Amino acid sequence: MAATEAALLALLASAVMVAALGPLVIPVLRRLKMGQTVRDDGPKTHLKKSGTPTMGGLMMIAGFTVPSVVFLGLFLRQSPGGEPGRAVPLFIALVVILVHGTLGFLDDYLKATRKRPLGLRARHKLLAQVLAALFLSLGATTVLGLDTSVTLPFIGVAFDLGPLYHFLVIIIVVGASNAVNLTDGLDGLAAGACVASFAAMALVGLAVESPSMAILAAAVAGSCLGFLVHNHHPAKVWMGDTGALALGASLASFAVLTKTEFLLPVLGGLYVIEAVSDIIQVTSFKLTGRRVFKMAPIHHHFELLGMREEDIVFRFWLVSLGFGVLGLLGLGGLGR
Repeated sequence: MAATEAALLALLASAVMVAALGPLVIPVLRRLKMGQTVRDDGPKTHLKKSGTPTMGGLMMIAGFTVPSVVFLGLFLRQSPGGEPGRAVPLFIALVVILVHGTLGFLDDYLKATRKRPLGLRARHKLLAQVLAALFLSLGATTVLGLDTSVTLPFIGVAFDLGPLYHFLVIIIVVGASNAVNLTDGLDGLAAGACVASFAAMALVGLAVESPSMAILAAAVAGSCLGFLVHNHHPAKVWMGDTGALALGASLASFAVLTKTEFLLPVLGGLYVIEAVSDIIQVTSFKLTGRRVFKMAPIHHHFELLGMREEDIVFRFWLVSLGFGVLGLLGLGGLGR
């Protein structure tokens, strides 16, 4: 079995699995009253969404974990030189992803059961993310023997960060997980954007000869595709922090384990825009008392301008797809 075939099968299996889990999981979440508490300071049109089942990320995590392990195993057994050690990157990534998924689950649980819209305290969440990032960076450098150099896409300039590399990984993990979480504010927005991002990453994984990461990225793309069956407008379920933090951790893990750290902001350009818009809004308000956007992150700005939610989502999907294509073009500068 070729890596490309394994990745495609993982994508399809994950999509089918998540789509099939919906009718089983969503009623359970509804019976358990795991509904989303909508913040009062958000768009007023979102108040009617209060009570929509959340924690749908559980389906997504199961949907990409199982196929990625299964199809990587099949690939390694049927490929020349398929040593079991080649599966180590996948398991390092899955640990980081599952830590973030668990963190998101606790966050969603507090929001749903204690009606605390902000969930876990920020410092507790940040500490867990930093520890997961250190596990990722040490796993990459000590277990896998990857170096601490980074390469700029498009221009191919490389430089060694030495011990500072671990701080870069912390920034990547914390930044990516929170950026995807910020993006997950409209029905289908984060899931659809991630289909494009992870599909592009699967191609990157194949290009840099990292079958474990290519298969994982394809499986995550498939899980997002399957989740859209239930998450498109009007959403029957939301991924919650359970899914959003896990997706962000997947982005970060892929970038670190394939040595494409600085390609990530290109491939995930949409999430960068969402995060930066939020930073600009908060900074401007604290310094000047004025808001740059009607509401942040930026997708809410367009909502308050009167755009239909479905139109915003579709256009943001196209933006994510564009960044995915741009990232593939930048891969050539990495000398792979």
